[in-house]
Amino acid sequence: MSVRFEVADHVATVTIDRPDVLNAVDLPTEAELQRIWSEIESRDDIRVVVLTGAGERSFCAGADLKNTSNLKGVEYWAAARPGGFGGIALRETLDVPVIARVNGFALGGGFEMVLGCDIVVACEEASFGLPEPLVGRLPLDGGMLLLQRQIPYRQAMGMMLTGQRVKAQRALEMGLVNEVVPRAELDTAVNRWVQQMLACAPLSLKAIKQVVRRTGTLAPAEAHRMRLPALVAALQSEDANEGVLAFQQKRKPQWLGR
Repeated sequence: MSVRFEVADHVATVTIDRPDVLNAVDLPTEAELQRIWSEIESRDDIRVVVLTGAGERSFCAGADLKNTSNLKGVEYWAAARPGGFGGIALRETLDVPVIARVNGFALGGGFEMVLGCDIVVACEEASFGLPEPLVGRLPLDGGMLLLQRQIPYRQAMGMMLTGQRVKAQRALEMGLVNEVVPRAELDTAVNRWVQQMLACAPLSLKAIKQVVRRTGTLAPAEAHRMRLPALVAALQSEDANEGVLAFQQKRKPQWLGR
């Protein structure tokens, strides 16, 4: 299988498992990623997702250009690809927080997948880039749309108009990455973020992500008036009462996710 999907203790791990091609995504891999994200959306037991690539060289090198079955040009642009590259870059229906564990190259569509995540933890050797114009392509599935919204305009254009790669430390300075650590500490750092999220009420996290993702282009007052489903569910949840009670009783809350 080109993608490994595991769930344990409320944490889902999605691993693109094609290290021989730097975890580049071909059509079957894309289809499997789409299936996995849909499954995660349908499950109540998953509270955090970690997305990564197999091996130590690459998170994901983007589309598999060596695979002749992949669509090209306008045909690729016109094809239905819910959620952008890898099903995650532009996904609007996934309210569970996603951590990108970047263990190497995140290029093209791989970088677009990173841009679609909520937290990014990278090893020191990681690098990021949108090299599509260097091969006559375009970052169609999230790159052109997301990068300019996540970092300053000239930094975004500098990357997109040259196809240049940005190393992990520079990506941290630009605000693309939350944390950069030595490779040997990558899993420890990711797990620290996971545990911090698991300490929070899962419905609160879903509500926060849904509100942020769906109101980012609205005026604050207009956004405040929106009664989004995850927000209402969190406010009416048993966990909302449990959190206050646990605080009063000076104990850790026992989240039920309802």
